[in-house]
Amino acid sequence: MNQKQTNRKKSFRRIMKMVLSYYPILFPLIVVLIIINAILGALPSIFQQNVIAVLQQAWGQGWTWEVTKPHIVELVGTLAMVYFVALIIGIAYTQLMAFFTQGVLHKIRKEVFAHMQKLPIRYFDTHPHGDIMSHYTNDIDAMRQMISQSFPQLLISIVTIITIIAIMFYYSIPMAVVILIGAAVSIEITRKLGGLSAKYFILQQKATGKTEGVIEEMVNGQKVIKVFNHQDEAEEIFNRANNELYEASNTANRYSNILMPVLNNVNYLIYVFVAVAGGIFIQEKFPNLSISGLPFSIAVIVPFLGMSRQFAGMIQQISPQINSIVLGLAGAERVFELLDQEPEVDDGIVTLVNATEKDGELKETNEQTELWAWKYPHEDGTVSYTKVAGDVRFASVDFAYNPDKMILHNVTLFGKPSQKIAFVGATGAGKTTITNLINRFYDIADGKIRYDGININKIKKSSLRKSLGIVLQDTVLFTGTVMDNIRYGRLTATDEECIAAAKLAGADGFIRHLPQGYQTMLNGDGSNLSQGQCQLLAIARAAVADPPVMIMDEATSSIDTRTEQIVQTGMDRLMNGRTVFVIAHRLSTVKNSNVIIVLDHGRIIERGTHEELLAQKGQYYQLYTGAFELE
Repeated sequence: MNQKQTNRKKSFRRIMKMVLSYYPILFPLIVVLIIINAILGALPSIFQQNVIAVLQQAWGQGWTWEVTKPHIVELVGTLAMVYFVALIIGIAYTQLMAFFTQGVLHKIRKEVFAHMQKLPIRYFDTHPHGDIMSHYTNDIDAMRQMISQSFPQLLISIVTIITIIAIMFYYSIPMAVVILIGAAVSIEITRKLGGLSAKYFILQQKATGKTEGVIEEMVNGQKVIKVFNHQDEAEEIFNRANNELYEASNTANRYSNILMPVLNNVNYLIYVFVAVAGGIFIQEKFPNLSISGLPFSIAVIVPFLGMSRQFAGMIQQISPQINSIVLGLAGAERVFELLDQEPEVDDGIVTLVNATEKDGELKETNEQTELWAWKYPHEDGTVSYTKVAGDVRFASVDFAYNPDKMILHNVTLFGKPSQKIAFVGATGAGKTTITNLINRFYDIADGKIRYDGININKIKKSSLRKSLGIVLQDTVLFTGTVMDNIRYGRLTATDEECIAAAKLAGADGFIRHLPQGYQTMLNGDGSNLSQGQCQLLAIARAAVADPPVMIMDEATSSIDTRTEQIVQTGMDRLMNGRTVFVIAHRLSTVKNSNVIIVLDHGRIIERGTHEELLAQKGQYYQLYTGAFELE
């Protein structure tokens, strides 16, 4: 058994385990209804045999209609009752199945999203976002098709086939063998062609995720593509992914489409073969080996013609269902790959709490205060509190995204309350990496990072990040009002606090000129605002969180000079009493920093104030006096 088949079996067992955990009673009930419905669907052959037998007996013995009628009425009435029961069960099954399918998919999507929220940033940095989105669309849709249609239809086909085989052996073992020989031919054809199409359906699923990743990347990068006139190159990249998807889809459907006509013709041959064999058995008066003890007759052979059609039809239905199941299992495998990703590890025990201070003693409170404290539980059961000051220190820190390539080398620095620490350096120098380490988006390889004297590994990540206000280089806004986007920094903030934060950031002026002011609806990508306005909102969002430490990751790199002055004024107010780490392309934005740290290939090569670094006439001096900005 190859690895792919093993993975499919694992995925199948896992899906069954999931649906049983979601619906431990409903799922078995649906299976029972499917089995009963399938058995009832195979019973008309028995009634057909009985009706023909009654008519044959009536013809042979010269029965009148009055004698024949009660037998026919009884059989037809029983058959009508069977169909009525089958109808009721069918309606119940379809209603329950619709509820079951949507419920399962709802829970799977919920589980996938909840797990995705726990994944480390590394996962999102190393996986195309379009491919991640494909888990929620193509992969889960393939699972929907499998759960709602393919699994039930496959079960119906298998139960019907088993029921028909039992009926056939009851009436005539030789005729059953004739049909089974023909069925073996159909099964072998299905196995060969179905296996080929299944292989390419799996490739189609993977190629779909890859293509969506390319599309998402190109849509997000349209401005850059147009600025650099890379439309042809972008189209070439898309065409490569699209051609890969086309080849996989075309080949899969070609094999799948060949299968149906071939099986149809084989089934016609089986039908003819059964009719000819039955005629020969009757003509030559062959003895009928059967459980029923009935001899070969029209009453036996005619139902076999119907059963051969039904039997072949069930086999014919199995092939597309297997393809759909293989596709669904491929989608499930991709979903499970995401669910199996290790969640972000958090061994922290120190938490951030609101506190009050009286006579130099800190006490925890559930009320919102302007004082934060670190709550440190000890092994003896006691708890100590440390006032949050915003003192961040790196001691001989090494870091690597990949073990074979070190990014930061022996980085030692500190930031004190009310200090503004600026990182300067070329792209790839390690500026953003340092801020990622403060957030613990990544963990260091060696050294120590302490926050108010506490090793940040001891601080719970949620508390650590709550104490940090962050303005990213690429501003992320969410669909909602301006007020909602500012309040994202602290969900308990009042409207007044949000407005105060906007004023502090210098955003209040342009917000009041929007059509509905603070209630203006924003698109998720912020397309109805300028880049500068988006960044001002991001700064306001960080301000409303009122954190002791601020991280500005190239926050003003896309803002015009006038807006930059507004932001700088707001930032100067915001930084009062806080530790602020700044990364900026424009050296003009870091002149008033308490400390400027110059990085080169992950090493600190210079540090000091603006005036001190100019006096050293080192790399900072060359950058500042040059006619170019940091890019």
